[in-house]
Amino acid sequence: MAELEGFEYGKSDFVLLDEVTMEQFMDNLKLRFEKGRIYTFIGEVVVSVNPYKQMDIYRKEEIDAYRGRELYENPPHLFAVADAAYKAMKRRAKDTCIVISGESGAGKTEASKYIMQYIAAITNPSQREEVESVKNVLLKSNCVLEAFGNAKTNRNDNSSRFGKYMDINFNFNGDPTGGHINNYLLEKSRVVQQQGGERNFHSFYQLLRGGTPDMLSRLHLQSEPEAYVYTREGASVITGSNDGSCHKAVLSALKVIGFTQEEITSIYKIISTILLLGNLEFEYDGEMVQLPAADSVRHIAELTSTDPESVSKALLFRTVATGGGEVIEKGHSQQEACFGRDAFSKALYERLFGWIVSRINGVIEVKGYNPALHGKNTVIGVLDIYGFEIFENNSFEQFCINYCNEKLQQLFIELILRQEQEEYHREGITWQHIDYFNNQIIVDLVEQNHKGIISILDEACLTVGNVTDTICLESMNNKLGQHPHFTSRKLCPTDKTMEFHRDFRIRHYAGDVTYSVEGFLDKNKDPLFQDFKRLMYNSSDPVLKDMWPDGQLSITEVTKRPLTAATLFKNSIIALVGKLACKEPYYVRCIKPNEMKSPVLFDEARCQHQVAYLGLLENVRVRRAGFAYRQPYARFLQRYKMTCEYTWPNHLMATDREAVEAIVTQHGFEEDVAYGHTKLFVRTPRSLYTLEQERAALIPILVLFLQKVWRGTLARMRCRRMRAIYTIMGCYKRCKVKGHFWEVERRFAGVRSMEDYGKSVEWPTPPAALAQFHAITQHLHRRWRARQIIKNIAPSDMPEVRAKVAALGALSGERPSWGCGRAWERDYLANARDAPQTSSNFSRAAKELKGRDQYGQVLFSGFVRMLNWFNNTKDRALLVTDKHIYKLEPKKYKVHKRIPLESVTGLSVTSGSDQMVALHTSNQDDFLIYLQRGQLCPNQDRVGELVGTLCDHFTRVRNTDLPVKVSQRSLSVYMSGKQKNVAMETKPGQVTADFRKSRGGFTLLLPAQ
Repeated sequence: MAELEGFEYGKSDFVLLDEVTMEQFMDNLKLRFEKGRIYTFIGEVVVSVNPYKQMDIYRKEEIDAYRGRELYENPPHLFAVADAAYKAMKRRAKDTCIVISGESGAGKTEASKYIMQYIAAITNPSQREEVESVKNVLLKSNCVLEAFGNAKTNRNDNSSRFGKYMDINFNFNGDPTGGHINNYLLEKSRVVQQQGGERNFHSFYQLLRGGTPDMLSRLHLQSEPEAYVYTREGASVITGSNDGSCHKAVLSALKVIGFTQEEITSIYKIISTILLLGNLEFEYDGEMVQLPAADSVRHIAELTSTDPESVSKALLFRTVATGGGEVIEKGHSQQEACFGRDAFSKALYERLFGWIVSRINGVIEVKGYNPALHGKNTVIGVLDIYGFEIFENNSFEQFCINYCNEKLQQLFIELILRQEQEEYHREGITWQHIDYFNNQIIVDLVEQNHKGIISILDEACLTVGNVTDTICLESMNNKLGQHPHFTSRKLCPTDKTMEFHRDFRIRHYAGDVTYSVEGFLDKNKDPLFQDFKRLMYNSSDPVLKDMWPDGQLSITEVTKRPLTAATLFKNSIIALVGKLACKEPYYVRCIKPNEMKSPVLFDEARCQHQVAYLGLLENVRVRRAGFAYRQPYARFLQRYKMTCEYTWPNHLMATDREAVEAIVTQHGFEEDVAYGHTKLFVRTPRSLYTLEQERAALIPILVLFLQKVWRGTLARMRCRRMRAIYTIMGCYKRCKVKGHFWEVERRFAGVRSMEDYGKSVEWPTPPAALAQFHAITQHLHRRWRARQIIKNIAPSDMPEVRAKVAALGALSGERPSWGCGRAWERDYLANARDAPQTSSNFSRAAKELKGRDQYGQVLFSGFVRMLNWFNNTKDRALLVTDKHIYKLEPKKYKVHKRIPLESVTGLSVTSGSDQMVALHTSNQDDFLIYLQRGQLCPNQDRVGELVGTLCDHFTRVRNTDLPVKVSQRSLSVYMSGKQKNVAMETKPGQVTADFRKSRGGFTLLLPAQ
């Protein structure tokens, strides 16, 4: 079990929960996240929560702490599972794999890098040059693959847009000798189109922002991503990395791996070609499609080492062979030309990425291996594959990605159950079956021959004639209409979240996903005109030529119809699952704590959904169903022998099993354990906790026995010196403390009789030992002084005092003049001195409103100048009660508008002496008013009174703060849902303040001073 973590960090292994419930699981996960413990065990599975910040737990000290140790000897960590996989591979010559899973943004890519870093750090202690070379290539390959295969998405700044499985080969010494990388389903559609707020692949921006001026000039590029159609969408998107420095790192990594300068140049020529292709536009002159940008065509031809005429011909025409063997050229329509250009760009990038992966494999593959000479070659596999994805618009790529996750989830459950069954059977322990959701039904829905969605897509792609995505969807409805995990708008007409003839929904293990069928058939067929393949094959650039071997076929040669993209992906995933199934698996289950990428926010509902679909709770139950923990007898004895008098320090029994039985018997755990052939099985965690607690209590005693002699010696050596030091220090401290007390007493002796109760008295500087006491004393004096002042205030004046304090805090000193020094009347409309002509009318109207709306009190009332629905300014009366805000006619006080007070979301005022106030409402229909001064005092500032009264009411009654924004010269308001800007302007000759409509909103015209 994991040690070295206190109980304040929760349970370091979910198996140790008192009860296996979702509530306890989430409480423990949340507690550990808030305490900075992002890793937790479920037996040998590591649950990792993305911290969204750099953590100082991957240093050499941590690597040394986990090297060669058992899982239970250290707190949970990625290094623990990496070391466990490495030990299993080295000790038992067993192929292992580490499967890292979770949704996009959960931290899978970072986890794989830390695992690679750990394996590289603990291997090759003799520093053999050839082994170091392999390690460097394996580590640097991550940098290259991230640049060309990762992109910024709305959920993740460094999202892997391809799946990666890396096999690392080890010799009998446990040193890496090579490896192999498999990549799966690069999201090539991102090359030509990205969703809002997302970027193209990192490589494009790194080249444009990191390439030298000379390099960009040779590639016929500008340095601004905005200049290119394919990178324009993500040009202004902010990421957490610097593209320029990343470009330098990628160039360095390519050289370390072994790419030649000519190959590196070819790579960036292809990237440049794609960018220039995206800017090509086609014009129709009435007879045929033309390419007006001759310079761009010439640059593309130069970069691809072809001739401009061939490039132009491939973009504008399609060569077709008739049944009789005749070859004709068919001109493209404008739409076909654009489609061909984009398909060519996507294919270029996909082939480039595949070539880079194969080139890396050529460098790291195991060479000259002879099993008889070199011993058994073992493997550790690391799987970092895209997580489950649910976007606003889910297309073919998300369909394939989620199918892949279904397969991996199925493998996870099967392997966990199978391992448990095999171990219990091997040890002679009875297995207790655990129910779990078998997602085989969903896998069959996708991949089953003749009936699955992939088969229906393939059938539609092979059908002769104009088969559209809509027809394909209709075929799915007919064949899969009765499937419990499939639905569409036709099958469920009342579900308005789907569109007719476009959407279908699959109920995945991770949740329902609605897919848009638009583009499914084109992406599945993955069409690319043969003219482009022949163009690239005939290039004089050997790198390009190597990428397009299928271009050597002539137009008249009949070739077998290629497999569709979905079928190819299905076959590759089935092969991947086969590889993983034959290895001993270790799992890292990554969880995304929130969508805001915040290091402190833990979205409990979001995390609970991930825990549920990852099957983590079932994993805990499986682990605990029979026995929560199991350990070999020798290891158990070594750990707990000090807890039994018959086994400490060494036992005299015939076997270790008998010694273990003696420990169990002494502690009374006979009913809670089972004895296997080689292991002891403990049923409940509580028994193990009891042993751990007793062991933890005994260890200090044993350690103290060994330490006491040396500690005593050290103590005696320092005793006399320390006594003298402390005596001197004590006398000096007492002198300073007494002096400080006497000085405070002298200065504050007569503060009761002072007018300001000692506010003007300067405090003496305290000694360091009394710093905290000094702060507390000052605080007590301030409270006493405030009490002396407040107790003289009449209770009837306290509401005004509270309102003024609230205004002072809300305005934060940004508005110098706010009426603090005068008495606040609040209800000015009812004041006969302020409104002598209409106060009686208002009193009657207020009484009627009180009887009708049952409000408790009037918070504020007064005459205002405000805008009506037609953006005209009118004189109105404003009444604010504890329930509503009323806009009244200023003479008879008829109600023109009433809104609930609870709909007010904030206030905005200016820092000047004007009386403009904006009351922001939740329905984005704000009140913009100018407070008019009555006859009581023509120069009263009533803004502070309104702000303080509302803030005090919200704080006391609603127990919430009312936001107040103080602006310098203008306010921002919403009128009928539209944002308006209100500026201020001083106008000579203006008698009273008034609003005027302007281009950006409104202008408040103020009289000249």
